[in-house]
Amino acid sequence: MQAPDPVALRSERHLAFFEFAFTRFFGKHMRALRLARWGRPQAAPGVPAVVFANHPSWWDGVAFMLLNRTLLRDRPLFTPMASWALDKYAFMRRLGVFGIETGTARGSVAFLRTAQHVLRDPAHMLWINAPGRFADPRERPIPIAPGMIRLPEMAPEAQFIPLALDYPFWGERKAEMLAAFGPPIPAATLLAMEREARAPHLAAALAATADRLTEDAISRDPDRFETLVHGREGMGGVYQTWRRLGALLRGQRFDPRHDTRPERAP
Repeated sequence: MQAPDPVALRSERHLAFFEFAFTRFFGKHMRALRLARWGRPQAAPGVPAVVFANHPSWWDGVAFMLLNRTLLRDRPLFTPMASWALDKYAFMRRLGVFGIETGTARGSVAFLRTAQHVLRDPAHMLWINAPGRFADPRERPIPIAPGMIRLPEMAPEAQFIPLALDYPFWGERKAEMLAAFGPPIPAATLLAMEREARAPHLAAALAATADRLTEDAISRDPDRFETLVHGREGMGGVYQTWRRLGALLRGQRFDPRHDTRPERAP
């Protein structure tokens, strides 16, 4: 049976709805999506792109969606997901998600065929968790799934853009979603290498981006970041209601944050 065509299934109407839904869900469970000020994506126009990210968390798919919609809205996103998982969330096929059979040669061939189809359009971007499995953001070398080394052959005009993600807790109840893009690697650079040299090269580029993001994360300084999406602040519940009432009785403006230092504007 032929796999569904992710390009044909993608629906801007569904994307608009789920952008709203994902943003609300993010706001409920995360403090903020923050992009390192040095880490904006350098995606060249008119060139297909492969964003290859580390894979520290379940939240990575939400990060892909929000980063794409806030920074690269004019570049349609496509991303693979294990077929067994996508069967549980079939609506995601309308968002550019396509299923892959993991752990088999047949699945790898099907993935590369679909990736080649997606990247024929120079506006398209393929977003991939490069390790192919969950991996702590401090793991070195960063794992690179075998299919990644064949992708330059499927899209010789593409750029390969590293994306580092991290989810530390700072001074509030909810975690931060931190992101940074690294310098693009032309597919031609990878094609000039032996296949076995490509994975270490991609891993090193991704590690350099992740290590720099880690330095900013350790600083716990929001001014090192551009805040793209704000979550709800404060603890919530009875304690926050009590604090709000106290501020009202004192005639003060209520600030739900624990850390009330001002943040620099984006």
